[in-house]
Amino acid sequence: MLGRPSGLLRWTSLRLRLVVVFALVALTAAVSASGIAYWLNRNTVLDRTQNAVLKDFHKALEDNTRSLPLHPRCAELQDAARQMAAGPQNYTVLLIGVDREGKDCAATTDKDLLTLKNVPVQLRSAVNEVRPVDESNRYAHHLYWQRKQVGDTPYLVAGAKVIGGGPTGYMMKSLAAERQDLTSLAWSLGIATALALVGSALLAQAAATTVLRPVQRLGHAARQLGEGRLDTRLRVTGTDELADLSRTFNRTAERLEHRVAELSGREAASRRFVADMSHELRTPLTAITAVSEVLEEEADSLDPMIAPAVQLVVSETRRLNDLVENLMEVTRFDAGTARLVLDDVDVADQVTACIDARAWLDAVELDADRGIVARLDPRRLDVILANLIGNALKHGGSPVRVSVSTEGPAGDGGGRTGSTAVSAGGGPGGAGGSGGAGGTGEADAAGGPAAGVEGGGPERSGKASGEGRPGSGKLVIRVRDHGPGIPEEVLPHVFDRFYKASASRPRSEGSGLGLSIALENAHIHGGEITAANLPEGGAVFTLRLPMDASPLADGDRQDDGTADDEDTEDGR
Repeated sequence: MLGRPSGLLRWTSLRLRLVVVFALVALTAAVSASGIAYWLNRNTVLDRTQNAVLKDFHKALEDNTRSLPLHPRCAELQDAARQMAAGPQNYTVLLIGVDREGKDCAATTDKDLLTLKNVPVQLRSAVNEVRPVDESNRYAHHLYWQRKQVGDTPYLVAGAKVIGGGPTGYMMKSLAAERQDLTSLAWSLGIATALALVGSALLAQAAATTVLRPVQRLGHAARQLGEGRLDTRLRVTGTDELADLSRTFNRTAERLEHRVAELSGREAASRRFVADMSHELRTPLTAITAVSEVLEEEADSLDPMIAPAVQLVVSETRRLNDLVENLMEVTRFDAGTARLVLDDVDVADQVTACIDARAWLDAVELDADRGIVARLDPRRLDVILANLIGNALKHGGSPVRVSVSTEGPAGDGGGRTGSTAVSAGGGPGGAGGSGGAGGTGEADAAGGPAAGVEGGGPERSGKASGEGRPGSGKLVIRVRDHGPGIPEEVLPHVFDRFYKASASRPRSEGSGLGLSIALENAHIHGGEITAANLPEGGAVFTLRLPMDASPLADGDRQDDGTADDEDTEDGR
């Protein structure tokens, strides 16, 4: 059974989104329910209080003004107001009438709270309005009310005029108690909403855990499958959609495992076939090479009609020998058996030895200071240099310039992305790719007498000079030519195996493996090679290697007993 990966909730996680969605739904439902409940209770409380107060005021106004004269004195109005205010509803009363002398008289039970000025104008106008009496309206005056805020306290203000002549009465009732009740209700509903939100979040968490645990197991299994553990399987329980998904994953993983095993077997058989074929070809090739060398030495004494055929046999024999050796080298890289044999190398001496061993001193300009010491595999560095310089000489334009420099630890070139060429400019021309360019480059790499490079040539010289030790950063070697450049359509393929830049030259010298082998040798050092065109013309190949490749030396193991074969195959 696969365990669930641990870790905090990420903002982008499905679990968090499920919890948020559940919480939002619950919050919306709770807020809606609480709002509706509050609104219904508020209307019920206010309507009940309002109806009770208005009914009591209407009755008190009618009972206490019935015995008053048509033009009562102010004292009589004041007594009537006090009697009305003494009722159970505890409201403030204002009575307005006209005495016998025709003067207006206002009697109030609270001069600070209720006066005629404090009564809203709209309410006074409505109370004093005389409505026509008909079948639908039996009374000329009606009772009107309005809610009003005085300070922080809400009030109910109502007014009515006594029909048939008499005073006009107003009352003001405090709704503070009702507001307090409604505030308590609002707090209760808010707390209930919060509890509902928390409960929904917990339920969402539980539901998300139930739903996402199989998904997390599936994700963990998919990561393991992506890391190469093709025997990964999920334990399937249940019959739901997630169980069907797990079964589908198991079937897919099983088929993938079988397919990969089949392809791996075919690939291994193919590598063995190439390696066995190369080894088997070396024995007859050795004899053929010896015979061709004898024929070459006797070419001047041969019949002029036979001499061209002899030269063709000699050149093709050498080309076939180079191809076999390169195929063996490629096979080692594919099989993962290639190893580094590190030494402290003075890079300037190494480049000079590579050029000198192949008689390129007159055609190559070198810009390199002695004392740049790197810990690399000198034989593999020689292979890289020979292919790059040979490629430039055969498909670029003279002069070919080789420059050596270093970059700091933060410099470019830390990755292994050299297999994709990058164009710095354009330009037509015939500079080759891995076949057109590298196809000829590796012929020089395999054909030069470089056996002394590893045995005691420039490496010994660079090491003995004692001018420096390997440091951090990058070693940068640029090989530039002054030719027409590499066509844009060729740039992405210059490191491909057996790639020919020109389809019209399928039998051009070289096998098309030179730049590919150079790139693999750079990769095994943890470096890269890039190809580009310069704006001013010509192509440039840039090699970047770590100054110290010891971390990649795999315990300083050698080539598993194949070092001698590699020296022979590269002709060094």
